[in-house]
Amino acid sequence: MKRASIDIGTNSVLLLVANVQNGRIEVLEEMQEVPRLGKGVDRDKNLHPESQKRVVDVLKKYQEYLESDTSIVAAETLVTATSAVRDAQNKDEFLHLVKKETGWDILLLSGNAEAEISYCGALSVLYGRDSVNNVILDIGGGSTEIAFGEGMDLIDGFSIDMGSVRFTERFFKNDLPGNEEIQSMRNSIRQLFSSQELPIDHFDTIGVAGTVTSIAAIQENLKHYEAAEINGKRLTSEYIQSFIREFSELHPEQIEERYQPFLTGRGDVILAGLIILDEFMSWCGKEELIVSTGGIRHGILLD
Repeated sequence: MKRASIDIGTNSVLLLVANVQNGRIEVLEEMQEVPRLGKGVDRDKNLHPESQKRVVDVLKKYQEYLESDTSIVAAETLVTATSAVRDAQNKDEFLHLVKKETGWDILLLSGNAEAEISYCGALSVLYGRDSVNNVILDIGGGSTEIAFGEGMDLIDGFSIDMGSVRFTERFFKNDLPGNEEIQSMRNSIRQLFSSQELPIDHFDTIGVAGTVTSIAAIQENLKHYEAAEINGKRLTSEYIQSFIREFSELHPEQIEERYQPFLTGRGDVILAGLIILDEFMSWCGKEELIVSTGGIRHGILLD
């Protein structure tokens, strides 16, 4: 069955069109925009009207595409929202606005549901994971989800209010954060991870979402996003740490210019995302993780 899904995150809005059959996904089309719905939500606890408008404009663009291209007409479109909308006091205003402008109802995911769906989505585009233990990391703009499983079976998962946009706004006061700001962020991340336990042994770590996939695309010297060229590739702690050192000395616009198109719209938040990733790998005791281009938009089609 041909289906479409849209994942409204804190930083990005992602579209997936896929054939879904027997628990596997055949990707037909993917699109990404970075309207940053969650700008200022950590501080203000509200979705700004301009941020809402940017997201609605992206949704209308996706809707026009889905309705105009007869080759990808989907049986249904599922729209989900996560951390930024969960946290906002005016979430109902946003949900009503999207319904009014597009006719779409948004499924607002809890943190735990987000972790569970990410687990399923991450594995849906990888092969050979049926008989091994997996720990899935999903670094979002507003929250980070960790999910644990044996093969395709989820054991447990949790969500932490820690993301690349949220922590950039909370800890970095300038475009070039100082060592004290970076260390303060690291200390907070370590404390949040240390309060959690790993329920399984002998596992592989798998990373999804923009922080991981963008760095993987750069590592593979791609010119544009190609999921097939990224899935299953591995990122090492050493490689991740090299980018942390580099990005801590560059302004956001320099980062985006040097690593376009993959870090376009992410230049100011990629450093925080990589620090979260680095601390996650330390917490797990792992030196590398496997890259997956799957995620919520994939998992929700299989849920």
